[in-house]
Amino acid sequence: MAWPEIHQVVVMSLVLSQLPVCCGSPDPRHRESLMSDEASRQTGGNLLLTEAELKLSAQLHKLKEQEMASLDFPPAMHFFKAKPLIQRSPIYRLLQRMPKGAALHIHDFSMVGVEWLVWNVTYRPHCYLCFTEDQSVRFCFSPLQPKPVPQCSSWVLLKTWRAKIGNTTDFDNSLIRNLTLFTEDPEDAYPNQDAVWKRFEQAFVSAWGLVTYAPVFKDYYYEGLSQLYLDNCMYLELRALLPETYELDGSTHDKAWGLKAYQDVTRQFVSEHPDFLGARVIFTVHRGLNASMAMEAVEEAMFLQKSFPEIMAGFDLVGREDEGRPLWYFREALSLPSERGVNLPFFFHAGETDEDGTEVDGNMLDALLFNTSRIGHGFALLRHPVVKELSRKRGIAVEVCPISNQVLKLVADLRNHPASVLMSEGHPLVISSDDPAMFGASGLSYDFYEAFTGIGGLSSNIGTLKELAMNSIRYSSLSPERQKEALVMWQRKWDKFISENSR
Repeated sequence: MAWPEIHQVVVMSLVLSQLPVCCGSPDPRHRESLMSDEASRQTGGNLLLTEAELKLSAQLHKLKEQEMASLDFPPAMHFFKAKPLIQRSPIYRLLQRMPKGAALHIHDFSMVGVEWLVWNVTYRPHCYLCFTEDQSVRFCFSPLQPKPVPQCSSWVLLKTWRAKIGNTTDFDNSLIRNLTLFTEDPEDAYPNQDAVWKRFEQAFVSAWGLVTYAPVFKDYYYEGLSQLYLDNCMYLELRALLPETYELDGSTHDKAWGLKAYQDVTRQFVSEHPDFLGARVIFTVHRGLNASMAMEAVEEAMFLQKSFPEIMAGFDLVGREDEGRPLWYFREALSLPSERGVNLPFFFHAGETDEDGTEVDGNMLDALLFNTSRIGHGFALLRHPVVKELSRKRGIAVEVCPISNQVLKLVADLRNHPASVLMSEGHPLVISSDDPAMFGASGLSYDFYEAFTGIGGLSSNIGTLKELAMNSIRYSSLSPERQKEALVMWQRKWDKFISENSR
């Protein structure tokens, strides 16, 4: 038995030894003591709350009791069906106003609601569309009709197409459906993980020609920051592929151009919104790469880190874990930075699986061996007590993305999400939204609602929300000095939020 386990056994033995051994009724004082001890261990359980915070917490508790008593409790339902109920929830509306700190796990081309892409971007001049054999769509900006490519033999100018069909509402709605996973009957449309992941990846491909057009690339990112800001987030760490982007004349830009574009747009946004702290980029590559390609990717990541230290936060591998190569396969590439004395932080997706005992199931342990800064998803963490203990000891937070885990079929009822145990233990956690645009969500409020009402249950309170928000800053890639600055800024927003909502 490892030392942490021995320690836990000894502590529990001491606690239980205080209980009187008798055949009568247990002493209520001991019961209250145990309940208090358990409550203090949960996320936010040790925070000293003000009278105003306690008042708001009591109000939230009553609202949560009412929603949990309903036959249609949103966390127990698929998000696509629960979304209208969530939008009517007074808890959700309050969470929208709550300063949530930072979004630490969002992907580059799924941060902006697809309605913006359809109603704004596809109405721009020179936007072409083609319909593929698999009943999907592709887009391209070009001064002339694009040449045929695989799956796209016939391109049509959207301006001309819309003029022909007249009423564009149904057509635009069909484009929106092509760019998201949303369906009215998700259980039938996505009977298993293979089906939902296939549609998930197809939606990304459909959006590719829109978001990689250089003018849209910058506008899209600015709009993403705007949507986060409106949802009362103040900082972003973006997982970004840094793809090749293109201009109308066909010329292209490399990863360095993309990273500089992120840096320039971030500076512009912060100058226009002084209470927004900024953003950093975690450069990502697909985990389907072979070993030599991974070496090249890490080499490029080190170069980008040196060239853009302000905006570049680190490196990650993305894509479906169950279908990709495990982290251990990339060990030579991932060892390069330490061998060369280069500080390239890692932020690995790991444990986004329910495949117990597979090679991929070892990703969380390997993430720790490579000194990951955070664990993306960590859904499988409860099956790995050593990893759980090590991540807690090292202060490595798990990025919990409730809606993503549900939509991608890791868990049906969010009350059964593994993070409920982590939250009850006060394990380092942050809440994020992964690919909100793909799920018909936005910002962090929907995921905070699911975490607070479903994962946290009645035990979670205003202290839980407060610590989760502060965690998002404490476990960010910001320097200690910038974290202090961010926490001061966040505290001012929090105090104002409490004052306005606890009357």
